Amino acid sequence: MSMSGPIVKHALFAVALAVVSALTVTTASGQAQAPRVYSLHEMPAGATLHTVTAAPAEYKGRRVLRVEFTDAANEGPPGVLIDMPTYVLIPTNFKNGTIEVDVLGRLNRRGLPEARAFVGLAYRVVDGEARFESVYLRPLNGRKTNPPSPRDKRAIQYFAYPDWKFDRLRKEYPDGRYESGADIADDEWITLKLDIDDARVRVSINGKEELALTDSKAAPEVGGIGLWVGRGTEGYFTNLRIASR
Repeated sequence: MSMSGPIVKHALFAVALAVVSALTVTTASGQAQAPRVYSLHEMPAGATLHTVTAAPAEYKGRRVLRVEFTDAANEGPPGVLIDMPTYVLIPTNFKNGTIEVDVLGRLNRRGLPEARAFVGLAYRVVDGEARFESVYLRPLNGRKTNPPSPRDKRAIQYFAYPDWKFDRLRKEYPDGRYESGADIADDEWITLKLDIDDARVRVSINGKEELALTDSKAAPEVGGIGLWVGRGTEGYFTNLRIASR
């Protein structure tokens, strides 16, 4: 028995539609999703504070979120709270993709002598404070400030909490592969962009790639994103953009 022309055409159209739909789903799964944008004119919905304070502010012509250590943390003993979960944690499901934010770090006169206006991002934050990775800046080590060697090669730092902080990375990798110099300075706006793909992390500063890692120190996990600061720092954040893929 043969099928009539309209029936054959309808069957072929259904098959073609199913194939196109499957290809569309497959293609979309490998592409970046539409970015989520946080102006940071106020605390993001659902965000939590971890050893920091945060408040809306205006600084150098921008509406921002100002982040710094709590009073209790600032008064703690030296050597504590270095490369720790000290951030505004934004709940999101991020594993791979790009994170971009405008940041500014300056000293608040409450830090230790080695304070460098530490400011940056934490990502893949699991269980609030259990595990995360981070890339942060030391603006006072930026080449614009003419720091002495080897500080001129230490303006950008990667670390993975809790096992791989900056001191262990320096000790076990004396080639300095987990940090880099950059053309930055304190008290100026800096666009920090992270492009993350499993164990690979590329760090760009003001549109210029300054650090590329191929062997980050944590297993890729889905987690939140933190606006991270170090001791002795006033950190200012605005225009956070997150694009997962």
